[in-house]
Amino acid sequence: MQSVDWIVLSITLAFIVIYGAWKTKGSKNVEEYIKGGNDTKWWTIGLSVMATQASAITFLSTPGQAFHSGMGFVQFYFGLPIAMVIICLVFIPIYHKLKVFTAYEFLEGRFDKKTRTLTAILFLVQRGLAAGITIFAPAIILSAVLGWDLITLNVIIGVLVIIYTVSGGTKAVSVTQKQQMGVIFAGMFIAFYIILDYLPDGITFSKALEIAGASDKMQVLDFSWDLNNRYTVWTGVLGGTFLMLSYFGTDQSQVQRYLSGKSVRESQLGLIFNGLLKVPMQFFILLVGVMVFVFYQFNSSPLNFNPKAQEAVAKSEYALEYSLLETEHQKIENEKKTLIFQGLTVDNKKQIQKLNEQDKILKNKAKKIIEKADSKVETNDKDYVFIQFILNNLPKGLIGLLLAVILSAAMSSTASELNALASTTAMDLYKRNVTEEYSDAHYVKMSKWFTLGWGILAIIVACVANLFDNLIQLVNIIGSIFYGNVLGVFLLAFFIKFVKGNAVFVAAIITQIMIITVWYLDWLPYLWLNALGCGLVMLLAILIQMLDNNILINDKN
Repeated sequence: MQSVDWIVLSITLAFIVIYGAWKTKGSKNVEEYIKGGNDTKWWTIGLSVMATQASAITFLSTPGQAFHSGMGFVQFYFGLPIAMVIICLVFIPIYHKLKVFTAYEFLEGRFDKKTRTLTAILFLVQRGLAAGITIFAPAIILSAVLGWDLITLNVIIGVLVIIYTVSGGTKAVSVTQKQQMGVIFAGMFIAFYIILDYLPDGITFSKALEIAGASDKMQVLDFSWDLNNRYTVWTGVLGGTFLMLSYFGTDQSQVQRYLSGKSVRESQLGLIFNGLLKVPMQFFILLVGVMVFVFYQFNSSPLNFNPKAQEAVAKSEYALEYSLLETEHQKIENEKKTLIFQGLTVDNKKQIQKLNEQDKILKNKAKKIIEKADSKVETNDKDYVFIQFILNNLPKGLIGLLLAVILSAAMSSTASELNALASTTAMDLYKRNVTEEYSDAHYVKMSKWFTLGWGILAIIVACVANLFDNLIQLVNIIGSIFYGNVLGVFLLAFFIKFVKGNAVFVAAIITQIMIITVWYLDWLPYLWLNALGCGLVMLLAILIQMLDNNILINDKN
């Protein structure tokens, strides 16, 4: 980090915070603060929806995922366009017709108050945890590679978001997310161009794809039905559709983005825009990770990308053992480089794949040594690959821009979450359960206090969180545990008219216990939890309602 990088980073973040607070100051009523005055255009909705989902985790973890496992992760998003169409046809018209402030408000009119409260609480639990992770993800990685204090970073990111989210509410989130997405797109395209420019003479983009393909990094589609395989076409289309329906249709952090639309048409266009752009965007981010992999076929790469891990080993009694592994790793890299320059014949490709398997064994051995050196250090380095490439290879100024990309993404998703958490707390719990009548100004004030409260709680969660196998997976796992259940409740509300509130309430509680059990015992890949939760709550609610109806009929007889 040079002076110019600090300047670029500081100016970018300061502009977003100041612009967001200034542009949206002085919301006079709840309509303006929570729904943005209902005057948001479709392109703002589309970018805001995209920015809410595309957290810093996306730009840190996804390239690392591609570096290690290839392009297959894009299948996770195959259900998204299908979900967007269903939400546009079913969810949006109902929400706009009823003029609801939150998605869960609709459930009280259809079922009862306790069902609304239960679904709101399920949202608050999972999104409250996720808000902490979206702060923690960039903070822990930046802390490791830059040497910054982790808790200080958590506080800085959290406070920056709180400033403009408390000030301007939903409109502040939407307005700033346009700027943040601009920074994000610019940064990622520049990084991609520079990676290609850094490749040796004669290595064109098509040649780089061929090199990646020789190491099985370009396998996008997997049609197998193996449940142990986390990312296939079927998990993406089936499990992914349920997850995306739940997330975009019932998660207030997303619903609030399109509830601010000027009309039903503007909201629908915004979601269609997201559906058309999101999969290509994720494909591109994964492709950046694959190009980083190709870059390291010609340049030496560390045995483990986490600098804290290397530091821990260097200071331990296992330093020599680790050094021998590094020598073997370097030898494998040199052999692969020679094979690539000789030409990617069938025999050479087979040899490269054998060398990759040998390198994978070395990396697993390295992880075990790191664990012995310091059990507290994270051995899984997927989340460190891209940030290490940025810091070690990009020119001055662009390092600051790419860090601004990561922090902008963290701020955009966290702002949406805090805004939604506050809105749900204010409208679904506080307003619905206070006995006195208060003015709009009171509820705006309480929404601001709730935003502050959730912001502080998110910072606390970030400060006590632990790094998971892969951060982008952790966020999706948390969502999958709760989303299917909530989606099933909404589908019952929309389509199964004879089911009443008591049946749904009991079914939702039983389903949530069962889904947590299935996840804890690791019986299914997490993406399938969405479909299971949705189907289970609907089936149980229908059975419980039919049983209640039979009991009533027998009592009458």
